[in-house]
Amino acid sequence: MRIYTTNHPLDPEERAKGKATVRPVRIGSKVWIGGGAVILPGVEIGEGTTIGAGSVVTRSIPARCVAVGNPAKVIKRL
Repeated sequence: MRIYTTNHPLDPEERAKGKATVRPVRIGSKVWIGGGAVILPGVEIGEGTTIGAGSVVTRSIPARCVAVGNPAKVIKRL
């Protein structure tokens, strides 16, 4: 599993200057994140949610769900 909190500018000159922004990741209690999943900046994963192995979480996922894929999508609500 990889959790990223830093965004880099798309503009190459800005990126070369080392500019970046940080957005927190919030993970609720009782969350299960499968192996190899990637969690991107600014995402919130709600309590009791399961993220499938290898998923790429680009947007927040609500509580008590199963989300899988790239980008991760909710496939089941618990």
